[in-house]
Amino acid sequence: MRRHVQAVLLLLTGAAVLHISLLSEVYLRYVKAGLRPFLIASAVLLLVLGVVGAVRDGLPFAPRRDTGEEEDAPADADGDEYGHAHGHAHGSGPRVAWVLFLPVLALLLYAPPALGSYTAARETGNAVARVARFDRLPDTDPVPLALSGFIARVQQDRDRSLAGRTVLMTGFVTPAKDRAGTWYLTRLVVSCCAADSRSLRVRVHGAPAPPADTWVTVTGTWHSGGGGGLGTATAAVALDARSVERVDEPVNPYQDTTPLPR
Repeated sequence: MRRHVQAVLLLLTGAAVLHISLLSEVYLRYVKAGLRPFLIASAVLLLVLGVVGAVRDGLPFAPRRDTGEEEDAPADADGDEYGHAHGHAHGSGPRVAWVLFLPVLALLLYAPPALGSYTAARETGNAVARVARFDRLPDTDPVPLALSGFIARVQQDRDRSLAGRTVLMTGFVTPAKDRAGTWYLTRLVVSCCAADSRSLRVRVHGAPAPPADTWVTVTGTWHSGGGGGLGTATAAVALDARSVERVDEPVNPYQDTTPLPR
């Protein structure tokens, strides 16, 4: 790869990162919201480096500048100019560098979607922190809850605040291959980026499974079968669904938010 093509790669990379981080919110499919300033700064730096490289070496198809290096290069014992024999390698990079154009063009033309059911199906357990004290649930019916809040109350709340309560939760669909007639309402949460994602899953009973990766809002009550009592560590993280409604994917798919009450 010649140096002027490397400048184009820097410009395209900077433009792609700036497009997903400053001009849109696509970056939330890959990293947490707090990293946005760093993405924008990185994009600006890449653009500056690309402009510097373009001014120095010229863009593709631009006439090459005659630096006079070949005339001044020393000759070896056979009379061949040393600079002529080796000068072509100085302005080139490894050919494998051309592969870098693929992810750049992908970000510009078709940004890959956020992680979904394929990743969640390969996760085990639920990433829920220990809660020392639970707040009283509101009197609204149904009660809107984040998946993490529901899981924590099911397995940690000794006061059994979910007993007899109807809850409302939002997530995407992950097929359950281990038990027919059920599926998972799922969320993926991240600490930094999609690479460290962790899953939150609630098994849904009593409703046909929508297509995988479909975002839905489920209304239902705690399903008591297949585990310990409510408020114990062995309690089933499951729901008896009363209704399933399709919804749009949220702007930030990795944020386990509480849905708006109805």
